[in-house]
Amino acid sequence: MISKVQVEIYLSKSRFIRGLQCHKSLWLYKYKPELRTLPDESLLVIFNAGADVGLLGQNLFPGGVAIGFEDSSFQEKIEKTKALIERGVKTIYEATFQHDGVLVMVDILHKGHQGWDIYEVKSTTEVKDIHLPDLAIQYYVLQGSGLNVSKACLVHINNKYVRQGELDVRNLFTISRMTGDVKEYQNQLRKDLVAMKKMLRGKCPAIDIGPQCSDPYECDYMEHCWSHVPHPSVFDITRLKAERKFGLYYQGILKFKDIPDDYPLNSAQRMQVKAEITGKSFINKQQIEEFISSLYYPLYYLDFETFKNAIPPYEGLKPYENIPFLYSIHYQERESGKLAHIEFLAKEGTDPREVIAKHLTEEMPSKACVLTWNMSFEKNIISTLADRFPKYAKRLMSIHDSIIDLMVPFQKKYYYTKEMNGSYSIKAVLPALVPELSYDNFEISNGDMASNTYATLNLIQDKEQIKRIRKALLEYCKLDTLAMVKIVEKMRSLAGI
Repeated sequence: MISKVQVEIYLSKSRFIRGLQCHKSLWLYKYKPELRTLPDESLLVIFNAGADVGLLGQNLFPGGVAIGFEDSSFQEKIEKTKALIERGVKTIYEATFQHDGVLVMVDILHKGHQGWDIYEVKSTTEVKDIHLPDLAIQYYVLQGSGLNVSKACLVHINNKYVRQGELDVRNLFTISRMTGDVKEYQNQLRKDLVAMKKMLRGKCPAIDIGPQCSDPYECDYMEHCWSHVPHPSVFDITRLKAERKFGLYYQGILKFKDIPDDYPLNSAQRMQVKAEITGKSFINKQQIEEFISSLYYPLYYLDFETFKNAIPPYEGLKPYENIPFLYSIHYQERESGKLAHIEFLAKEGTDPREVIAKHLTEEMPSKACVLTWNMSFEKNIISTLADRFPKYAKRLMSIHDSIIDLMVPFQKKYYYTKEMNGSYSIKAVLPALVPELSYDNFEISNGDMASNTYATLNLIQDKEQIKRIRKALLEYCKLDTLAMVKIVEKMRSLAGI
């Protein structure tokens, strides 16, 4: 028997998870929503992927009835769920329940042999610690509503799956049973609920910033809670472990100038601190000269843009495998030769891999010196294309084997200036070396935005809008390779070459 619907709701499943991470975040979410930072492009990609995976997961239990996301209230969703159960429906998607002031929506509720089974669908490739309380709160509410829950399971992506022909949903997903752990967690869960409800009846908790701000998720109140932290600060020290950063912070050390001289840092970290305090740039002309001397002509600068999906859209793909859809190449045939540019953007809504392989091998000579930034990315793309399309493999691997990584001189600190803020990404190095060249004024300004834009481009009907977006994608990728050209020019100047 399902208990009568109560009126007051203190928490939802997502709010409970938020409260586990930080009570202050939960309080702010309830009383100060205007202080939240809206999700950026990378988070939107994750949210969209999660929604797609959730819908696909319903195919594991076909023929169910969905509680819609229309304008109906939660009260109506709860009543509809109750009515479907009483009617004998065996599978309900987004089944909605409320108990003890907590609201939950179950991805898949299925009537098993011994009772009702809960299936929570996630786009991750493994079970994570945070998934236990996620399932446990659903179990608590459903049991409290009078439903006999016999099984609690997490449905997640099988990263070993390779698509062959039609999508095989049963092999795409892995179902992990967590019923025993969920039951064992119930006592702790009740204590957590009591603590959260009490906290929400009081003033904002006086909780300082700490590791909880980004574990397990980056909190959307960080901009508010971290407003007292200067930039740069000890939190910007490259590759310094979080516990050491907070150790400095809790001692009242925030600025680089306040770090004790005998505080243990590696050479790169010490260089970063010294550059920030003194404003001095560090230039190893000999190492830069040796790097520049390793380059030869014809010289090609290459950059790919890719997208990836939890659900493999094409033959031979694994979940989350990078799919190249765009490349930009700047090149010089000889040292004093004219700089030229070529590019290719695949048609949206189609498998772009073979056409990318074909055009790339036609446009790049076999004995060129190829410069990329973070070469492991481009090398992986090229070797994967070679494996997939054997007729292009020889030419592709010739390109692969000719790649030199332009990131290395900055990763190894042959050149460092405080404007790089401890980073050796191209987005940090470019404004430091070539401040007149910037991504700021571009419609598409980072890789996540480019990936998400292309992945959804086929859904747009307006041809003029598609044309504008394709142009923006090309402009963004073109800047990546032009940036490498300008950085090499600056390195030559620094080394006096």
